[in-house]
Amino acid sequence: MSRANLRMKHRQRLFLLLLLIFLWSMSCAGFMAKISTATTISQINSELISNVDVVPQRYQLGLSLYLENCATCHVALPPQVLPTESWQIILRDSQHYGVQLPTLIEPPRQLVWNYLQVSSRRKSQEDERIPYRIASSRYFKALHPGVKFPQQVNIKGCISCHPKVKDFDFRTLNHEIRTQKLEPRN
Repeated sequence: MSRANLRMKHRQRLFLLLLLIFLWSMSCAGFMAKISTATTISQINSELISNVDVVPQRYQLGLSLYLENCATCHVALPPQVLPTESWQIILRDSQHYGVQLPTLIEPPRQLVWNYLQVSSRRKSQEDERIPYRIASSRYFKALHPGVKFPQQVNIKGCISCHPKVKDFDFRTLNHEIRTQKLEPRN
């Protein structure tokens, strides 16, 4: 075989190898895009949707226990509206906003705590007061920028803007809220 023929075969093999690498990379990228990202909330599996953030599989049981223990008496708040430190106090307190409750026992309490801890955010300043109500939570305010609330902010008022809170859906807003122009908060 001549040297020219060897070079030609070498170039063909190199081209074929690069083509295969390219095709393999593209198929991997397409597959990864399908399983790891979603451009709209409707593309995310509904059982993975929390109210604001996607809940990893290992915290799903904690979410279920949270809803089972909290949403039977009142709206289950998204963990994101209070800092982690508030949830820690609430979870340990048998005097739940003036009502005597049986304390959750282990391991369910630990599972709920794991979910709340991973889904909430720690307070950022050492001297920051730990809020016990959503009206005094800067996280709640940060999640509602520019919202002029129709009534006093409390857990019962969530449904006025979020009609599907009973399904732990805080993404869906009522039609009036979706269409109104957000006004700066006073």
